[in-house]
Amino acid sequence: MTDLPADPVKPGRLHAAARYGWLALGFFFVALGAIGALLPLMPTTIFLILAAGCFARSSPRLEAWLLDHPRFGPTLRAWRRDRAIPRKAKWLACTGIAAGYAIFLATARPHWPLGVIVATAMAACALFILSRPTATSWSDA
Repeated sequence: MTDLPADPVKPGRLHAAARYGWLALGFFFVALGAIGALLPLMPTTIFLILAAGCFARSSPRLEAWLLDHPRFGPTLRAWRRDRAIPRKAKWLACTGIAAGYAIFLATARPHWPLGVIVATAMAACALFILSRPTATSWSDA
């Protein structure tokens, strides 16, 4: 973890209330990430990236725990280092986006303007994911 760039915000400089707020938000994002790891179509990594950012502002120990985690740490380190996403994660994310849109269309049966707005937003998310550099593998991430 020492080869990663330091976060510009140091926990010691924050007011205690702000530090506890970042800490609570970090735990909230970890909880959402854990739910996402268990439920299909709910993202995991984005919530853990957000949690690592919150912990960087509140608890270096918890930030290190996330970055050193055997399953999620490599992906989080790749994102922090290169803003890279593993190829399999890109595939899973785009498949989830497409499945989510199909479920939305089938269950909500929106009028065409709403369908187009939602499709545009989801396509923009998929394009962002696809435009990121590709990490070589889950383990190299």
